[in-house]
Formats: sequence, C-alpha cells, structure tokens
Amino acid sequence: MLGRTANSLFWMFRYLERAENTARLLDAGLRMALTRDIATAEAEWKSVIQTAGRRTEYEAKYDDYNGQQAWNFILRDKDNPVSVMDMIDGVRTNARAARNAISSEVWEAINDSWMQIKDLLARPVGQGAVGNVVASIRQAGTLAHGAMAGSMLRDAGFHFARAGTFLERADSTARILDIKYYLLLPSLSYVGSSLDTGQWDNVLRSVSGDRAYRWLNAGQIDARGIVEFLVLDNRFPRSLAFCHSALREELLALARIHKTQGECNELMRQSDMRLTDLTVEQVFDQGLHQFLIDFQNTNAAIARAIGDDYRFHI
Repeated sequence: MLGRTANSLFWMFRYLERAENTARLLDAGLRMALTRDIATAEAEWKSVIQTAGRRTEYEAKYDDYNGQQAWNFILRDKDNPVSVMDMIDGVRTNARAARNAISSEVWEAINDSWMQIKDLLARPVGQGAVGNVVASIRQAGTLAHGAMAGSMLRDAGFHFARAGTFLERADSTARILDIKYYLLLPSLSYVGSSLDTGQWDNVLRSVSGDRAYRWLNAGQIDARGIVEFLVLDNRFPRSLAFCHSALREELLALARIHKTQGECNELMRQSDMRLTDLTVEQVFDQGLHQFLIDFQNTNAAIARAIGDDYRFHI
C-alpha cells in the first residue's frame, strides 16, 4: 500500500475518533453545566475548552466561558483551527484520498454524515439544537466503524484505520483524566465531597464509561477506582490499557503483512512492559499527572514512528 494512502486511512479514523470524543466531552459538559450554579458551569466549560487544547484561541476572542459561546467555538468557529467541522472535513478529505482502499459502505457512511453535520453547523447552534448536533457527531463515528467492520477486507488499510482509532482514543482518555486533576477541582479540600463525586462522574460520562463502571462497582464513585478503570482495566474499550493492547495487535498485523517490524513495534513493546502488572498504587506513587504526560508522550512517539516506518510522507 502506498504511504500516502496509508496516511489517509490512519488520519481519516484519527479525525473521526477525535470528533466523536469531542462530542462526548461536550455532552458531559452540557450535563454538568445544566445541573450546577453559574460559577461551576463556567468552570466546566473552561475545562472543556482546555481539554480540547484551545484555551489560548478561545480567550483571545472571549472574556468569559458562556456555554453557547463555548460549544459554538468547539463545534464551528472559524477562529478555532481544530473545530469539529474541520475534523469532519478532514475525515471526508482523507476518505476521498483513500477512496479506492475503502468500501462503498464506508464512503457512504462518511459522506452522508459529513453532509448532515455540515448542514447542522451552517449556522450558530442554540441550546435547543446542541443536543441533536452532538448526537449526530457521535452517530457519524458509529456508522463509519460499523460499515468498516462489516464490509472492509482485513488488509493493511483496515489495520491502519484501526491503529489511528486506538491511538487517538488513548490520547483522548489520558487528556480527560489529566484535566480532571488540574481544572475541575478548585481546591484539594473538595476531594471526596459531593462536588468531587459529581465531577468524577462527569469524567466517566466524557468517555462513555459511566454505566460500565457502575455495573462493575455497584454504583460506588471512587477516585482510585475510576483511575484504575480508565487506566488499567483491559475490559473497557476506552481504557489506556485496552487501547494500547489493541494498537499493539494492529501494528503486529501490519508487521506480518509487510514482513518486517519497525520502530513503532519496538515502542509498543516498551509501552507494554510499562503497563504490564502496573498497579493503580504505582500510578499514584509516580503522580497521576506525570504518568499521563509520559503516556501521552509515548503515544505521540508511536504515532511519529508509524508515519516514518510506513513512509506516510513520501
């Protein structure tokens, strides 16, 4: 497979996952903001903007964290270089570039979703419409993944698409967890309070893990348990451990197809060694923030190595 086609498939599904994760983040922010006082709601929207990595651009344009301003900035603002609309455009652009490597079902799912979302975001999104917009973005990911699972050959293109998905998913979960410690709690005195419990619940909602966590833990909201669940539980498809395990398998599949292993495979082995038998106590001993920063740096290094190993830019 040509490197530029592999690059398009990899980034098509990275952008799709990023848009879907951003929609989950907005949905959780809406739930929190609608049930809290004004100050807490503003803090929640600030955390959404910060998690998306767009605080500098947002504050250059706005003086406060009003909900409607915040979600329109994330969804469609031209001053936001990575708005959801830009992500969805990126999905479709890369799908067109890799048109011969994807099934007609995948193309139709992506193109139909692009047209629907473009229409929804053609004008500012009001409070009555934002829920429908968020649902449509999440549905776009579900449709594309379903079409891929049901219609694409398990060839190199399939594995590049899956590798992009799990790499992006792991990065998103790590970012959301990291922001919790630095923005959501106004003071350490809130740890263990009802505010803290509500915000940890919000973290779970941001990764669609609230029901799974409650089922496993009899509804008990506990910071240690949630960190263990999102970092180490290999049963949850958005945990760091699950994503890196899945990413390792996709990279091994690519190595078998190309009959050689590259730097990305070696970096995955090193990541496996760090995560295997790791306990949540060891994560907290290192410091959750430092652990998550190290994880994100490793994730970024693996992404660069995939591009180099498979000549994405040649």
